Amino acid sequence: MTSTALSPDRPATSRRPVRTGRPLTRVSGLGFGVAMMWFSLLVLIPLAAVVVTASAGGWSTFWQAVTNEQTAAAIELTVGTAFAVTLVNIVMGTMIAWVLVRDRFFGKRALEILIDVPFALPTIVAGLVLLSLYGRNSPLGVDIANTRPAVFLAFLFVTLPFVVRTVQPVLAELERDVEEAAMSLGASRFTVFRRIILPSLTPAIAAGAALSFARGVSEYGSLVLLSGNLPMKTEVTSVRILSSIENDNLDSAAAVATILLLISFVVIVLLDVIQRRMVRRG
Repeated sequence: MTSTALSPDRPATSRRPVRTGRPLTRVSGLGFGVAMMWFSLLVLIPLAAVVVTASAGGWSTFWQAVTNEQTAAAIELTVGTAFAVTLVNIVMGTMIAWVLVRDRFFGKRALEILIDVPFALPTIVAGLVLLSLYGRNSPLGVDIANTRPAVFLAFLFVTLPFVVRTVQPVLAELERDVEEAAMSLGASRFTVFRRIILPSLTPAIAAGAALSFARGVSEYGSLVLLSGNLPMKTEVTSVRILSSIENDNLDSAAAVATILLLISFVVIVLLDVIQRRMVRRG
């Protein structure tokens, strides 16, 4: 018996197939090289430049910049608000996507268009609209200008479409026959949603949540008018970075930007892990 023969105590089903990929052809290799060069010019090199600038003054300078009381308050407000807004978007965005896909009602097409308004509207215009509606002269009688709820509202406005638009096409492609079969066997609507629909939507929800969080952390234009940019109260990191640049303190601005980059990267990786695990289970 040769060395490659299977031993009696090891079943053939325990062997894993070896995955082999095709080698790159000249055309595909050229395309890959162009894509990586373009990606490096637009993303990798600028990000590396920010990190290098942040570390130019040494660890003590970096730590002092990010632990400054005013900077730490801005980071806490920005990250905490972006996280809270992402949780709200996960729930409300999924509900809105469900209504748009599964229900028929008057004004549905208008709602479909309105969902994309935060995408198309310049952020400074969004800030002006929010200030007009929720500022000192609010026609609704709601004045939240220069308060933390103003930051939350601005983040919520600009991040609303992300979860909706990532969940909606996945929900539209789900087979209704499986749901009907489960209900015919006695499963409740909640059980069908929890055991059949939600696992299928989780990767899309995770992708939308990552985009929502990243957009919230980096937002500036929509809140600059409504929040008032009050230090230690409503100042977010984007405003803090701009202030450092205006004061010719690039090291401090790069340090704060690096912290935001690291936090966003960690969140995106965690959501991507969740997404991949749900895809494997599915």
